[in-house]
Amino acid sequence: MKKRKSLILVICLMLLAGITQEETQVKAENSSVTITTNNLNVRQGPGLSYPILGQAQKGDHFNVLSSEGDWIKINFQGEDGYVASWLVSDMTTNQTGEKAVSTNSQAIITTDGLRVRKGPGTSYGVLGTIQKGTAYKVKSTEGSWVKLQTPYGDGWVANEFVQYSGSKKKNSLSSSKTGKITANSLNVRNKPSLQSDIIGKLNSGETVAVLSQNDSWTEIAFSGNTGWISSQYIAVQSSPSESKPKQSAAGKSGTVTATSLTVRNKGSLKGKAIGSVTKGQTFPILEQADNWARIEYQPGSYGWVARWFIDIAAEKHSGSSQQSVNGSSAIILHNGSNIRKKAGTQSSVIHRANKGDSFEIISLNNDWYEIRLPNGGHGFVAGWIVTVEGSAPAITKPGAEKHLKNKTVVLDPGHGGRDNGTTGARGTREKDITIRTAQLLAEKLRTAGANVILTRNGDTYLPLPSRVGISHYHNADAFISIHYDSTPDRTARGVTTYYYHSFQKELAANIHSNVTAMTNLRDRGYRVGDYHVVRENKRNAVLIELGYLSNPAEEALIASAQYQQSAAAGIYQGLARYFKN
Repeated sequence: MKKRKSLILVICLMLLAGITQEETQVKAENSSVTITTNNLNVRQGPGLSYPILGQAQKGDHFNVLSSEGDWIKINFQGEDGYVASWLVSDMTTNQTGEKAVSTNSQAIITTDGLRVRKGPGTSYGVLGTIQKGTAYKVKSTEGSWVKLQTPYGDGWVANEFVQYSGSKKKNSLSSSKTGKITANSLNVRNKPSLQSDIIGKLNSGETVAVLSQNDSWTEIAFSGNTGWISSQYIAVQSSPSESKPKQSAAGKSGTVTATSLTVRNKGSLKGKAIGSVTKGQTFPILEQADNWARIEYQPGSYGWVARWFIDIAAEKHSGSSQQSVNGSSAIILHNGSNIRKKAGTQSSVIHRANKGDSFEIISLNNDWYEIRLPNGGHGFVAGWIVTVEGSAPAITKPGAEKHLKNKTVVLDPGHGGRDNGTTGARGTREKDITIRTAQLLAEKLRTAGANVILTRNGDTYLPLPSRVGISHYHNADAFISIHYDSTPDRTARGVTTYYYHSFQKELAANIHSNVTAMTNLRDRGYRVGDYHVVRENKRNAVLIELGYLSNPAEEALIASAQYQQSAAAGIYQGLARYFKN
């Protein structure tokens, strides 16, 4: 009888364990994770010592199969793989009814000037255009259309013109990238955290294999295993096979037009500065992407420079710069603007245009846009008397750089860290967009020879007195606090600039007039504002609200790349005019 009772008890425990296991599996199947860093290694087992299956990208979604310690088991391209739990974020199953896209969560555009529409079909209105090589998060699909998260908000593009990042297995970086250590006694840790265990040290000049990397931490091969080091103390370089340039862009060469132009390791303002080139230098253009060009800036060294500071000779003679201006329009800012036969103020006038007139941009020729006239002919308009809609770069008036050289400008991207600022109707966070504007403006000012200081370079919180203190410490010639506005009235729109002391008024007037001209947003005026960063500032200081995130239409505009360029160009031009006067 006792044996029978024991047998029944064992069976009950087994059934209970089975029910518990089934419940755990169901929970796992109903949950998913999102990758929070680029080039995240997916491994064959739950640990850093297991071989790498491939790499997932930031924003990719995966269903959770199970978890084991600090590792999460996922299905990766048809195989079971593991990712580190500290590099993903949990998310619940999509309950919106939209078709989910998991591993193919990034769409890479395969054609220039691709129209983004309001709905899944050609009958829907166009929100804007996006360019070849750019990547966007996939929200859902419907038939032959895919919904993307774009600078214009969520919009639809034809599926035939995108390639999904998860459609091809990615190779490990372990054999393609190396890095040189730039600090002595650099701690190597077992996890990407300052609280994790130290497993060794490296010294300046040592070379290591790079396995993966994000903004803060770099995973390296170390003593037969893997380890993590701070990204700021390693200079990552591609292997010779990876750094070998692609075929030259149709034999084009470009001449630097800026006083000093930063060379970056990728075609983005977020790319790491790896060198610089100076005005008048000419380089072969190896490839182009968006508004960036890849050059060999030193023998055997390659990098990216901002396309709008390069005069590309082959494009000038052919009259074609479709990659950077495709789908763009020039909007006239003043009545009676001259359209000329050739690109230059000495050329004859063939047409006059008024404020608000719009012309298709055909090409970019130095500081002039070649445009299509109403009669089908071509003409040229100075880039500094128009505002741009589309991907074409905003042009600032030539000669402005001489007034900015050696000036100290403190840029203050509003909010940061735990302070998000306002959040737009479409979800745009003010703290994210203010630093994007500031970084773009900083690039332009540094190119002109200005000494630029940012109050914050990342997503960090800084008290208002500290921001003012930076202005005083550096004896700023100008302090610009960058913000975006919000109000319960969702129809409110436009640009407002504030100053507090009378000696700040002239700076406010110059910046405000140029920003409103370059962005074509509603002019809400410049006025006295009781804001700490201008009130307590003993230097020339202004606070500018560059549009309303609470207005859905204006939010979509000001989050776009072309608006950011125009806003930065307006502040740049306003500073130059102020210093000139």
